[in-house]
Amino acid sequence: MTLPLFEPPASFDRAALAAQLRALAGQNVWIGTSSWKYPGWLGQIYTHERYRSRGKFSQKRFEAECLAEYAETFPIVCGDFSFYQFPSPEFWKKLFGSAPPELKFVLKVPEEVTVEVFPKHARYGPRAGLVNESYLNADALAALFLGPLEPYLPRISALIFEFGARGASPREFLARLDRFLGALPDTFRYAVEVRNREYLQARYFECLREHRAAHVLNAWTRMPSLSEQMALPGAFPADFTAVRGLLRQGRAYEDAVKQFTPYDRVQDQNPEARDALRALIRRMREERRAAYIFVNNRLEGNAPETIRAVIEG
Repeated sequence: MTLPLFEPPASFDRAALAAQLRALAGQNVWIGTSSWKYPGWLGQIYTHERYRSRGKFSQKRFEAECLAEYAETFPIVCGDFSFYQFPSPEFWKKLFGSAPPELKFVLKVPEEVTVEVFPKHARYGPRAGLVNESYLNADALAALFLGPLEPYLPRISALIFEFGARGASPREFLARLDRFLGALPDTFRYAVEVRNREYLQARYFECLREHRAAHVLNAWTRMPSLSEQMALPGAFPADFTAVRGLLRQGRAYEDAVKQFTPYDRVQDQNPEARDALRALIRRMREERRAAYIFVNNRLEGNAPETIRAVIEG
């Protein structure tokens, strides 16, 4: 029998990790995960007994209630779900009511305003391949997303605009981004995540600085490494920064999902990404700049273990 390269941890000291993360949050370095509804974290971040119904584990109960237990370890979470829809006011009320008030959120803005042309994918239905009429529409964003979120403003650390790899030239993209950011209310903090490495130019960072928006340092298959992005002049244009450890360079998202599901253990350690995150934490503490750092299961296989390794390394 062939043993796995990385054995599951014999024990996971959730209380110790929580104390370390709270201490960092006290220095304005907030570390959490991308999303939270992962049964693979049972026995690690989550407790089986809390989600039993009629003598067995209830997936429905787990998904409805696990955010409260997540908050017992992590001080912040990145909500990826909002990328796919404009959640209703009722949804927001239920979500924020399901977690303690001290849990902070960073939310992705719906792709309805960040996708220029809808991908040719089945989930877009008849819109697949069509131009998005709401692309960078500040009025639509304010009415359908920012307005309903205002009652929860103290709990929202930042909003992320994720722009997937696109065909627009840097000049075209920046012209539209500049107008868009200039039209947004200053109620929230904003961060921009791009997936085109050619966009990482001086003018891009200048645009973000002019609008007090952060660049999202992102570990992604076709982007420069985290350490390379951190070294770029102007890469920290705001009084805060956002980081998303998503994928190893060169690995497709679909391949990571297939390899790492159910995300119950680290399967592919990424020393470069870990070292970059450690360096970033040190720098943010020295500069006294707020940092919102999120690790995805697809980076190594299990986000909580990756986070523990980063802060204990």
